[in-house]
Amino acid sequence: MKPFVYHNPTRLYFGEGSLQHLGREAAKYGKSVLLVYGGGSIKRNGLYDEVLRLLEKTGTKVIELAGVEPNPRLSTVHRGADLIRENGIDWVLAVGGGSTLDCAKAIVAAAKYEGSFWDIVTRKAAVESALPLGTILTLAATGSEMNANSVITNEETLEKHGWASPHVYPAFSILEPLYTASAPKDHTVYGMVDMMAHVFEQYFHHDNRTPVQDGFSESILRAVVEAAPKLVNDLTNVELRETILYSGTMALNGTLSMGIVGDWANHDMEHAISAVYDIPHGGGLAILFPNWMTYVLDDNVARFRQFAVNVFGIQADGRSDREIAEAGIQALRDFWNSIGAPSRLADYDIDDSRLEEMAEKAVGDGTRGNFRKLTKQDVVNIYRLSL
Repeated sequence: MKPFVYHNPTRLYFGEGSLQHLGREAAKYGKSVLLVYGGGSIKRNGLYDEVLRLLEKTGTKVIELAGVEPNPRLSTVHRGADLIRENGIDWVLAVGGGSTLDCAKAIVAAAKYEGSFWDIVTRKAAVESALPLGTILTLAATGSEMNANSVITNEETLEKHGWASPHVYPAFSILEPLYTASAPKDHTVYGMVDMMAHVFEQYFHHDNRTPVQDGFSESILRAVVEAAPKLVNDLTNVELRETILYSGTMALNGTLSMGIVGDWANHDMEHAISAVYDIPHGGGLAILFPNWMTYVLDDNVARFRQFAVNVFGIQADGRSDREIAEAGIQALRDFWNSIGAPSRLADYDIDDSRLEEMAEKAVGDGTRGNFRKLTKQDVVNIYRLSL
């Protein structure tokens, strides 16, 4: 285990009745708010009206930015920052899934930056300050409600990159499982894949003496594996939604990464795919991860054996460690297929015509990942395994 510092300033309201804390939090940050949301699902499930009612009680002036894309775009970030400047907005409230939250994080930082926000995404500039941000989550997936991370797509250059800043941790996040129960099956599945992928990115490492972190990771994975098949057949089950919602938050709020160096190559590879083809992030991860596991298996067979045994209960039955590890990878693929996740790029009508282009976007002039440092050719090879 490596030395580490842990800090997470987000106040988390979780569980039934949590939305009623909105008024108390809103009163802390000013009298005008930019309400950021996506395609309108919050209007269909009643959350929009309830949020406006609670904000009205505090006398908060509301300016709206609707229509945040599933892969939030740079132009939307700039549009939100312009609204803040034009209307003298005090703080931002994001209501929606991870894409809405990611976009709002960029907006609160972009409003305090004079140039193109892409400078910050590409690390040519750093965030020095940001407006306060609150979030109300409607989809369990990214963990963006309790971390400093965000992913933004530049639709002009067809690039998609993650960035982070301690200035954009949400000041508060409200997670009421009831408001995730209207999420459709495909979004629910993609969200569960995404949170499992976040665990994998931190679980597959070469550090020693990490039994606590490993146990945290394995318990989250087992909880999702147990709940997911039931949830996809009972989408309005609030108790199952609660389990999945909490799993998504814990998967990426910094708890699992204490003392270890994660990998994150799969996210870089998927970002390149969805930048070019605009596919769902969770769908891309479901396709890539088992193929990456097979590709890097020999770098640490023991770690994959541990995963197979402790998450999927694979029995030795006279098999070698490598065979047990391979059975665990196959169990993951079978599990994701069973809940409706895609398994091949062809499921999105993606062929081999742009593999080199995507690999270049994923890797650039360097490498990606830490479990094994992947070159551009490695990425092309994994893409080919995924066709």
